[in-house]
Amino acid sequence: MLEPVLRDYDTRLAVAVLSLDDADREIASASYRGDAEFNTASVIKVNIVAALLLQAQDEGRGLTTEEQQAAEAMISTSDNDATNLLWRRIGRREGLKAANDRLGLSSTQGGSGARWGLTRTTAMDQVRLLRSVFTRGGADSASSRQGLNPASRAYIQELMGHIAEDQDWGVSAASSRWALKNGWLQRTTTGLWVINSIGQVELHGHRYLVSVLSSDNASMEDGVSLVERAVKAAIGAVSAHARQRLLGHATGSSDPRTAFERGGD
Repeated sequence: MLEPVLRDYDTRLAVAVLSLDDADREIASASYRGDAEFNTASVIKVNIVAALLLQAQDEGRGLTTEEQQAAEAMISTSDNDATNLLWRRIGRREGLKAANDRLGLSSTQGGSGARWGLTRTTAMDQVRLLRSVFTRGGADSASSRQGLNPASRAYIQELMGHIAEDQDWGVSAASSRWALKNGWLQRTTTGLWVINSIGQVELHGHRYLVSVLSSDNASMEDGVSLVERAVKAAIGAVSAHARQRLLGHATGSSDPRTAFERGGD
């Protein structure tokens, strides 16, 4: 449960987690305010590189040297100039929407003009994006065109596994085995911070896709602390639910609702 995590915080928070086994089979999921909308800040950069790779797949080519350099800088060091280049290259919000229609993201709206960091998304949509990157399954929609191919998925996974040391926070608080992208943005109108983290972690032989989105943090440090506590609490909850499900299958009874659905809002 996340209520203890939120105690003493005047902050908006949303979390979504998907537990996978070694065969990419989804064994448990949980969410807390998973459909609430937040600004992406720099976590949108994973979505941008996915859109770029889909376009390259359609054109039957690999990324150019310029595109590769920009993608690597955009993910590993969160370089904004590289992001501006690739945001234009994919066709900005229209190109992002075309990619997301194929990837099964239904609640993500690209920022207007050059404002990619003000893209709106949900924690559930970010887990859908992670699913398209880290599992062999396709998009949720059966009518979607081909999603990311194995080479494209492996490329994004590699980028997310090599993040600059000073950006090793958020999802990585749960395990030393991770691939992630973080986002942070101080809003000029309020001085408050958007702090987000998405990625995959491996813990005790299990894989988890995790998205934590937050806003109205008093400082970046407060936001990072909150996000990391939420990551640990969420993985703990979905792990416990997965164990209960397995026990329920063994005994012939189980409660199909997740821990968050039973107690969240």
